This record gives sequence, C-alpha cells and structure tokens, in this order.
Amino acid sequence: MDTKASTEPRVLEIGDIMEMIPHRYPFLLIDQVKDIVPGESATGIKNVTINEPFFQGHFPGHPIMPGVLIIEAMAQTSAVMVVETMGRKEGRLVYFMTVDQARFRKPVVPGDRVELRIEKQRSRGNVWKFRGEAYVDGTLMAEAVYSAMIVDT
Repeated sequence: MDTKASTEPRVLEIGDIMEMIPHRYPFLLIDQVKDIVPGESATGIKNVTINEPFFQGHFPGHPIMPGVLIIEAMAQTSAVMVVETMGRKEGRLVYFMTVDQARFRKPVVPGDRVELRIEKQRSRGNVWKFRGEAYVDGTLMAEAVYSAMIVDT
C-alpha cells in the first residue's frame, strides 16, 4: 500500500474551490488553497495579474490591488477551510460580519503571488473569528481580524 499519497497535504485547486464557495469571476479571488488543518488554518494563493478588472481604475498607470479585496481573498480562504471542516453542503454561505485591526503594509501589484495565511481564533455556533495575513515573497503586505457567519440558505 502506498502510504505516501495518504500523508501528502491536500491542495484544493480552482475547480475544488468553485464547488465549495459560490464566488465566480470577477469576484473569485483565490486560485488555490493548501496547508489545510480542518477547523484551524489554511493558506490561500492569489496569483495577481494585470488582467484583473479592478486595475483599470485602481490606479491607471500605477496598478495596486485594493486592500479590501485582499481581505476578501482572506475571507474566501477562510470560507473554503470552514466548508472543508463542516463538509460540503448545497446552499451553505459564509457572510462577513466584522473586520477589525486591518493594516495595509505594502502594496500588492501585478505579478505578485499572494499567500493568504488564515487562522481560526475561535468559533461559537455558526460564528467564526479569524486572523488573516497576506504575504508576498515572505513579506507581510496586509493583515486583519474578521468574523463570519455560516448560513444555510
């Protein structure tokens, strides 16, 4: 029996992510989720390209990924981890409730590969609280604490 395959960390690609959360282009902001520890943490990957629609206006000649979209990418990573933890269920949505302690340290630009490291701080019932950090090449770009509610529609 090949035990190596069963001990490899699971990586969720874009098709898996689209089965787990309802976001679609142009608002699906993560390309991959890896290092998932169910109920605890995960790492999302966002490959930033000049083709992103928000770069047309943010800012012409000096494209910067909007900070609120970096936090949204953190939240999408959290939503995937929650679905992986609770099991896939049709009609389950994750709604933002709060965003606190948001800090934008350096701009994210086209060509960056953003690692979105999220960690659950606590969960009580259907409300989860997270801490997220966004890194490019090991440099902290943004961070936030946020909470979300899991809702069955």
